[in-house]
Amino acid sequence: MILFKELTYKNFLSTGNNPIKIDLNKSRSTLIVGTNGTGKSTILDAISFALFNKPHRNVKRGGLVNSVNGKACEVTIEFETAGHNWKVLRGIKPNKFEVYQDGNMIDQQTNVRDYQKFLEQNILKLNHKSFHQIVVLGSSSFIPFMQLKAWDRRDVIEDLLDIGVFSKMKTVLKQRNNIQKDLAKTNRIALNNQKDKIEYQKKHITQLESINEDAKKSFDEEIKDTQEKIDSLKTKLDKYPIGLRGTLNSLRKVREGLNTEKGKHTHSMKELVGKAKFFEVNTACPTCTQDISEDLKTSMLTDVKTQARQTQEDIDLNKTKYDETIKTLDGVQTQISEMADISSEISTYTGTMAKLVNKQVKEVDIDVPSKELVDMTYDLIDIQDNLTEAEDQVLYNNIAAEMLKDTGIRTKIIREYLPAMNALINKYLQTLEFFVAFHLNENFEESIKSRHRDEFVYANFSEGEKMRI
Repeated sequence: MILFKELTYKNFLSTGNNPIKIDLNKSRSTLIVGTNGTGKSTILDAISFALFNKPHRNVKRGGLVNSVNGKACEVTIEFETAGHNWKVLRGIKPNKFEVYQDGNMIDQQTNVRDYQKFLEQNILKLNHKSFHQIVVLGSSSFIPFMQLKAWDRRDVIEDLLDIGVFSKMKTVLKQRNNIQKDLAKTNRIALNNQKDKIEYQKKHITQLESINEDAKKSFDEEIKDTQEKIDSLKTKLDKYPIGLRGTLNSLRKVREGLNTEKGKHTHSMKELVGKAKFFEVNTACPTCTQDISEDLKTSMLTDVKTQARQTQEDIDLNKTKYDETIKTLDGVQTQISEMADISSEISTYTGTMAKLVNKQVKEVDIDVPSKELVDMTYDLIDIQDNLTEAEDQVLYNNIAAEMLKDTGIRTKIIREYLPAMNALINKYLQTLEFFVAFHLNENFEESIKSRHRDEFVYANFSEGEKMRI
C-alpha cells in the first residue's frame, strides 16, 4: 500500500514560483474542497506528473510549465511503501528526475525510460493507467470497470492482486530465452564448423601418413636396390679364379726367366754368327798365324750352322713361350683390374648401405596435427555440451513461458479469487436492490441472469442499473 505524505510543487500549471506544500499525512483521510479553478485538479496532476511523468488530465507536457515564468517547473512527492520512505522529484526546464530511498538517491539508470520502469515496477507496482483506474477516480479520465475491455479489466484485477510480477517474469524470461536461443544458434554453427575442421584435420593427417608411407617405401626400395647391386657384384667377383695375384707373380717370374733365356740365346747367336764370319773371312789364325784348312773351315762352319740352327729354334721356342706368357699375364692383369673395379664398386655400395642403415627415414611430423585433432575433439565435446545446455535451457524456458501465459499461473490465481469477487458483487447488488445473478469468468467476460434466468450483458441495462453494477 502507498501512503502519501507530502506534495510540493512550483511553476506547475497556474502555480507561481512560490512553492505550494500540501501535507497529506495529518489524518487518515484528507478532503480538499474549493470552487472551480482553485487548483483541486492541479493536485492530482502534480501527483500523477511526479510519479509517471504524465498529468492526470490530458495536458501536453509543454503546457505544464507556468506560462508566466516559463521555467523551473518542479514537483516533489513523498510517500511510504514496503517499509521505506520514498521521495520522487521531477522537473521541466531544466529536466529533472530523481528517486530517493530513505534519504539516499538511487543511482540513475542508463536512460530515463529504464529509470521510470524501475519506479513503476519495483516501487509503485502499478502503471499510469492502473493508477487512474484504482487510485484516482476522477471523472475526467476514469472509465468505469465494466466499460473497460475484457483484457483491461484483467489488468486492473492483476494490479489489485499484485500478480503483475508474473508479467514481468514473462518479459524477463522472454529476454533470457532469446539469449539462450542465440547461444544455441551460435553453438550449433560452431558445432558444424568444428566438425568440418575435424574432418579436414583427419584428411590432413591421412595425407601426412601417406607421405610418410611413401617415403619409407622409397627408403626400403633404395636399401633393397643397393643390396641387390652388392650381391650382384659379389656374384661377379666370385666367378674370378682364386689366387690370381699369386698367378700374376708366377707369370712375372716366368717372363723374367724367358727374358733371361732370350738374352742368353741372343748372345749365343751373336757368338755363332761371329764365329761363322771368322771362318768365312780368315784363312789363317790371326793369333798363331797357323793356316786354316778347308776341311777344318768346312767342318767348323757346319758345326756353327748346326749350333746356330739349334739356337734359333731355342729362340723361336722362347719367343713363343714369352708371347704366351705375356698374353696370359695380360689376361690375369685384366682380371685383377676388373676385380679391383668390382671391389671398389662393392666398397662404394657398402658405404652407401651403411649410410642408409644408419640414416632414419625423413618423415613428416604428425604428432602435432594428431594432438591438435585431440584438442579439436575435446573442443567439439565442449561445444556439444554448451549446445545441449542451451537447448535444455530453451526447453525449460518454453515450459516456464507456458506457465506464465495468460492461461497459466495468473489465470489459476484469478480463478481462486473469482468466486469471492462474484459473491461480493452479487451481495452488494442485492444491497442495492438489484436482484440479478452476476458472474465474471476468468477472461472477465460478464454473464448476467435475471430471476427468470434470462441472460443479459452489461450493455442491456439502463444507465442507472449500469451505475449500480
